[in-house]
Amino acid sequence: MKQLTRICWLLLGAVFIFSGLIKLNDPVGTALKLEEYFEVFSRDFGSFFKLFLPYTRFLSIFLSSLEVVLGVAVLLRWMLRPTLRVLLGLLVFFGFLTFYSAAFNKVTDCGCFGDFIKLTPWQSFAKDMLLLGLWAVVFFNERYLRRVFAKGTLGVMYITIASAVAIGIGVRSLGHLPYFDFLPYKVGNDIGQLMKPREQARYQYVMERNGESKVFADYPTDSTWKYKSMEVLNAEASRPVITDFAIFDAEGTDHTQEVLTGNKLLLIVQGVVAADRDRFQELNLLLEAAAKSRSQIKPLIITSSSPQQFDAFRHDVNLPGTYYFADATVLKSMIRSNPGLILLQNGVVLSKYHYHDIPDASKLEEAL
Repeated sequence: MKQLTRICWLLLGAVFIFSGLIKLNDPVGTALKLEEYFEVFSRDFGSFFKLFLPYTRFLSIFLSSLEVVLGVAVLLRWMLRPTLRVLLGLLVFFGFLTFYSAAFNKVTDCGCFGDFIKLTPWQSFAKDMLLLGLWAVVFFNERYLRRVFAKGTLGVMYITIASAVAIGIGVRSLGHLPYFDFLPYKVGNDIGQLMKPREQARYQYVMERNGESKVFADYPTDSTWKYKSMEVLNAEASRPVITDFAIFDAEGTDHTQEVLTGNKLLLIVQGVVAADRDRFQELNLLLEAAAKSRSQIKPLIITSSSPQQFDAFRHDVNLPGTYYFADATVLKSMIRSNPGLILLQNGVVLSKYHYHDIPDASKLEEAL
């Protein structure tokens, strides 16, 4: 039992640290997931949950950092009993979220491990129940973990350092871009290629004749066989990674291929209400310089706001140039910055820039 307890103790602490760090890598993505939960709860339980919507980014960093700190505290065995009680509260809370999502099909991806590991709601709930099992083994066999690796002032110092590092990681990522990009629009990816299936779909057909069922790789030409069901054998591989990338103008004309052809500098404005307006003077200068560059970089503005909203906004910030429209969710996946810049060459993502890291035109030319 001693060895089992130590294994469970190690796994419990490590999983919490890993989960927290993955979320801190992309606090904007975690905040978007919290927004999704609060929207669902506001519809199902009351508008009270809408009060949390303005604070999702703060909650993202706070909760993710708390996971890391609790994981460190478990591994150090620092104030283990109180730490385990706080962990229980988190596990019960997360368990409720994942069960509610799974049972009522409310949120299709819990975001437990960010975009690094995608879990279905039931997989997320199973993961939480497994962690609860690890917790129970550790809690009820704490006598096997009496040795504390950091006591008193030393323990406080380690926990303080862990807190500072965790918060620092999250704040730095929030003010720039994720350290690791796990989304389809990461640097190096070819958007056009990812919009195509990786391989042709393969099917098997279940046919029936005289009460007998038989599986066919091709649809039988013998009309005596009656169709019963069909299954896609390579559903994952035959489905494009990117399925919703579409760019339109105000009249509804599709400009997707234009965006994916040649050298393009995309200024992504996810929504004019939340966009940081202070950076547009510098952005305007960059767009003008890019258009005059030797590499013939064509600047394009893409927004998810309505044509009326964006027209008023661009005049307000003196934003010239061609602008198109796309789905808000797509733009949030493309870049975790509002506004943000993406440099494309024939649909390949060459570089991405947060509005705190606006480059000059020469840097764009170097990337081409």
